Amino acid sequence: MAGPIPQRFIDDLLARVDVVEVVGERVALKKTGRNHSGLCPFHQEKTPSFTVSADKQFYHCFGCGAHGNALRFLMEYERLSFPEAVEQLAGRLGLEVPREGRDDPQAQARERKRKEGVNLLELAASFFRERLNMPEAQAARDYLSRRGLSREVLADFGIGYAPDGWEGLKRHLSERGIPEAVQVEYGLLVHREESGRTYDRFRDRVMFPIRDVRGRTIAFGGRVLGDAKPKYLNSPETPVFHKGRELYGLYEARQANARLERLLIVEGYMDVVALAQFGIRNAVATLGTATSEEHLARLFRVADEVVFCFDGDRAGRQAAARALETVLPLMIDGRQARFLFLPEGEDPDSLVRREGSEAFSDRITCASPLSEFLFDQAARGRDLARIEDRERYASQVLGVIGRLPEGVLRTLLLGELSRRTGVDETRLTALMARSESKAATLDSPPADEAAQQLPSRPQPAAETALEPLARILQLLVHEPGLVDRLPDVSEWLPEKATGDATLCREVVRLLRAGRYRSSQVLLAHFHGSEAGQRLTALVRRELLIPREARRAELDGLVAHLRRHCRRQSPREEYEALLARERQGERLPREARERLAMLLQELKA
Repeated sequence: MAGPIPQRFIDDLLARVDVVEVVGERVALKKTGRNHSGLCPFHQEKTPSFTVSADKQFYHCFGCGAHGNALRFLMEYERLSFPEAVEQLAGRLGLEVPREGRDDPQAQARERKRKEGVNLLELAASFFRERLNMPEAQAARDYLSRRGLSREVLADFGIGYAPDGWEGLKRHLSERGIPEAVQVEYGLLVHREESGRTYDRFRDRVMFPIRDVRGRTIAFGGRVLGDAKPKYLNSPETPVFHKGRELYGLYEARQANARLERLLIVEGYMDVVALAQFGIRNAVATLGTATSEEHLARLFRVADEVVFCFDGDRAGRQAAARALETVLPLMIDGRQARFLFLPEGEDPDSLVRREGSEAFSDRITCASPLSEFLFDQAARGRDLARIEDRERYASQVLGVIGRLPEGVLRTLLLGELSRRTGVDETRLTALMARSESKAATLDSPPADEAAQQLPSRPQPAAETALEPLARILQLLVHEPGLVDRLPDVSEWLPEKATGDATLCREVVRLLRAGRYRSSQVLLAHFHGSEAGQRLTALVRRELLIPREARRAELDGLVAHLRRHCRRQSPREEYEALLARERQGERLPREARERLAMLLQELKA
């Protein structure tokens, strides 16, 4: 976009909008004398201290000090950049935002070209949506139906279909006066230099439009229906699309909730859309690239918490380590990053269909905090009872902490590293200052090489994220008094308990007997057994959450297991599916197969 916004336009804009109207659309205001008041949207309060003045055209909170004009409010409340806030206010008045330098012929040409490109992509998006309703798109509709996507979700994401022809879109756009050269430049046509021929880039694919923060189509992703490769095809880089900056689903997430607190980063288009179908409307996906600092900076402008979602295998953990390296410089105080690892062979699309939205949301809530993942990853393949391994562990973690910006998180992690290694915190600070220039990375090979040299002994329990039952055991062994919050085990533990479930039942029984209120006494009871080794491994994993948050976490874990136990009843699952069918709902293929399977089980 050419040039800055003229100050005279900003002044005129603020003179023509009413701050009370702008704020009142987002905050419940009550007239009090000449002003309006309400609960401040920028901090938690029970008594209104937030005032909006119609005379002075500004807002002020006497509680947290937030203040400013209508532009400032939009920037803070909706997390917009300054130009985005100006565009939104101008849109209310039907005004076009001018730019300095528009008298420059080159600037005018650039602006015309940009508008031509945006208009071209919107025409293409409309073409793909129309084709989805044509007879030729039956296979695409069948595919989307098998994935269980409703008409509402298809409309929300603007999903369409690229017909199986070489020039369908090309003819459509050419008939509307769009030159082929422009279609090539914006990634809709492919040009073969040897023959001079141009043809549609996307053919026989389900089409996912990629939108910018204002909802304008800037690119496409296409999922093939046949056996062609690649399975997913993205638009190339164009004047309006840079895949290292854009995120699929961010616009749709903000449309669903203007006050997002958390964003979930997943891998693909269908992961985002499937989660939305199940009511989880805060997922975004990168576009065939690793998550970049630019991606994360954009997400942190929208929400204070980002959750990375990965497969639980080796490749997933390596990708998580790279994501950690990327997010570290952005972790100023007030921001959170978590890491969610899925069961092997599952992705968000398949998992949310198998276990439902509540259980998937529980997984997000229980995702590992950055601090826990950092220490766990560094401990992989190392025996921390050995001084040499502990030295490598401390050096690796110290190098990573050095990449964090100054703040409370960096200070707390240094203190935690000191406690875990026994090295004085002031000494660690001095070492970090010397070694920051060659900070270690968490996916470097030394941990794996060290693992090959270790004697045959159980690996540290910190290698993977804990499952809910293991997390409950960890909470109980650290703080036995939490047992008083637990309901009867029959409500949340399966009847045929094995592994951690058996151990959990025994630990709860002992704690409730009143004889074991000390972690050490509890561990002594299981000394010399496999159960004792399991509990010892769990107690070595430190709880990096404040004591006051442990009760809430325990309650959430139990609620998740309670729902899981309910889902394990074949009779209840059968009745629920049957009720859906009797109400006229057309069950997807997987649900119909599950219904038939349950019927056979109940007859047996």
